[in-house]
Amino acid sequence: MFVFADHPSLADQFIAELRDVTIQKDPMRFRRNLERLGELMAYEISKSMSFQVVNVQTPLGVSSTPLIKKPPVLATILRASLPFHQGFLNYFDRAENAFIGAYRGYLPTSEDFEVAMDYISSPDLSGKTVILMDPMLATGRSLEKVYHALLRFGTPAKTHIAAVLASPEGIQYVQDKMPQCHLWLGAIDQRLDAHYYIIPGLGDAGDLAFGEKI
Repeated sequence: MFVFADHPSLADQFIAELRDVTIQKDPMRFRRNLERLGELMAYEISKSMSFQVVNVQTPLGVSSTPLIKKPPVLATILRASLPFHQGFLNYFDRAENAFIGAYRGYLPTSEDFEVAMDYISSPDLSGKTVILMDPMLATGRSLEKVYHALLRFGTPAKTHIAAVLASPEGIQYVQDKMPQCHLWLGAIDQRLDAHYYIIPGLGDAGDLAFGEKI
């Protein structure tokens, strides 16, 4: 598990602005900060990937340069992850992409919820590196359901899970249910509240990026 907050950097500024209730009033800024964090995480994750040396012809000679062997598949949970996804795609610009519509479907007689999933589109994942992203790792239930749904498209060689904020409960859940996945997190917050939202968190990332939903 890699946590950006353990290594002070510009990522801390972007996370702080995502949390700030004053800056949150600017949705374009909110989306851009998610995108920036996606770029930073893409850079860090790239260090763990396989490379091969390629000879590149320059106007004056040949440069031997290590390049990523195969680009990853970027798997995104709609809708809050779209700006985050764009940050990854800015850096992994040859990546294939998967999109999943998953959301909290609240049960009528309680505050508990079940994960509803009504859309999935993915390339073949067999033997590939997958980066599965969601800005908020709260309970971890959505990530688990999406991960296992993606397996119908093939078994990846390696899966990375990227989130901006995570709860200790969500981290434990993912590590228990998906020990083969590597976690990349912006920061680890204190806890989940009674409604399963991260505290102190930042609110509803989808609403802040794209407007409130009915």
